[in-house]
Amino acid sequence: MAGSTNKKVVVERFDREALRGFVNPQAWLQPEGLELITPTGNAVVVPYREVKAVGFVRDLDAAVLAGEKREFTTRPKSEGLWVRLQFRDGDLIDGLLANNLLQLSEHGFTIVPPDSLSNNQRIFVPRAALAELKVLGVIGSPLKRRKRTPPPSEQIKLFE
Repeated sequence: MAGSTNKKVVVERFDREALRGFVNPQAWLQPEGLELITPTGNAVVVPYREVKAVGFVRDLDAAVLAGEKREFTTRPKSEGLWVRLQFRDGDLIDGLLANNLLQLSEHGFTIVPPDSLSNNQRIFVPRAALAELKVLGVIGSPLKRRKRTPPPSEQIKLFE
């Protein structure tokens, strides 16, 4: 039914039950909403204002945010921007956002969730679903650190 180019997603909405289905990663973000193909084969366009989060999942039967680890317990190891997202309903989640402006979408943000072993591989959050987005840190900055030059040999050595 779903080709190899389609990705399994669970769309968590604010008011209603979650939608499960498949998206084409190159064309799923439309100006009026996200385009989803249900398991029965129907194409549905869900308006961004109704969507809380879209989880790119391993298993379609699990929820996107319910029961998931929401915050990093330690500083993340992967490169990116460590962000904290606050939804309109007050819910919070941490994630890693790509530190590349070319990967940002006008419709929302795609983050890597804190638990790499969870059902969610990536989570897309529409801008309309957010009340606040905070950058908590920059991990793996490409800026090079200055190398310390050894002191000149003429310098007096006091503490040897």
